[in-house]
Amino acid sequence: MIEEKFLEVLPENFRHEKSFLIRKKLNDFKKLSQLKDSELNIIQKSHSLCTINNLKKIRAVAIFRNELSISPNESYLLLHCGIGSIKSLSRLNPYELKERIGRLERTLRTKTQTKITLAILKDWIKRANQICKSV
Repeated sequence: MIEEKFLEVLPENFRHEKSFLIRKKLNDFKKLSQLKDSELNIIQKSHSLCTINNLKKIRAVAIFRNELSISPNESYLLLHCGIGSIKSLSRLNPYELKERIGRLERTLRTKTQTKITLAILKDWIKRANQICKSV
């Protein structure tokens, strides 16, 4: 994915955060993934329309993109399933994660657009475990 396109895939409810980040030239997923909580708080205070929750979600998507090389859509899926960090992903097994995704689909009464198999989930969890062990 081209770095400039990273913020373009954000849903409409992220419009304030997206415009602020683009103006401040923080449209690179690598830069976004390295933001600290204190920096997010500064952003939120300097631009009151930005919410801390949305900024943390954007950072989590950037971290998943940067560390696991997964698409933003797959990252959003993880967030909606209650997985907001590499560490929380590393604690799951593929069957639990598949069950969470299935539960989300049933709750929303829709199928996700991504083609996620147990092998893909196992790979994500394996990479998350490797990242957690190297830290």
